[in-house]
Amino acid sequence: MTILHISDTHGRHMELGELPEADVLVHTGDLSNWGSEEEVLTAVEWLMGLPYKYKVFLAGNHDFCLFDAENIEGLPENVYFLHNSGVVIEGISFWGITFTNPKVPADKVVDVLVSHEPPKGILDYENDMHWGSPQVLDMVSELHPKYHLFGHVHDNNGIVKIGGTVFSNGSNMDRKNTMGNRPRLIMYKF
Repeated sequence: MTILHISDTHGRHMELGELPEADVLVHTGDLSNWGSEEEVLTAVEWLMGLPYKYKVFLAGNHDFCLFDAENIEGLPENVYFLHNSGVVIEGISFWGITFTNPKVPADKVVDVLVSHEPPKGILDYENDMHWGSPQVLDMVSELHPKYHLFGHVHDNNGIVKIGGTVFSNGSNMDRKNTMGNRPRLIMYKF
């Protein structure tokens, strides 16, 4: 399975241009810059129109209008909004946690953890500070997902493997607030 990981497009998704082919597109939040329903709807409509077999997304800290949403009406059956919820796609379990109150059931098996915030200390360093979440780090330590996809920290776009987990910060926005970080396509092997 191939997954294209993007994040932090901040309403400037059209600047990404043509995206590479993949089985699943995952957007790990900050679809919008100002969090209005209109801005988020425009980004979600763009996402729905992309030619990927499956699309997964969640809210970032800029996507205010989605903070309390548990479901979005009218999404096609191949588009999944994850809000402390999950989906199994071709036998691979994805679980998305919210920015404001992340939760994962204790008995949940998660292959791909999707969050907006990075775990504390992993691809989270910017402006002389670690911006990651200790709570997300604890979840990763308990779940041991094969992959953890996130964004939020624009300066630390990258990928690293620690133990049995591959961590991917897919932020497309860079520190200069331009779309300088290209989308990342990785062959995810299970």
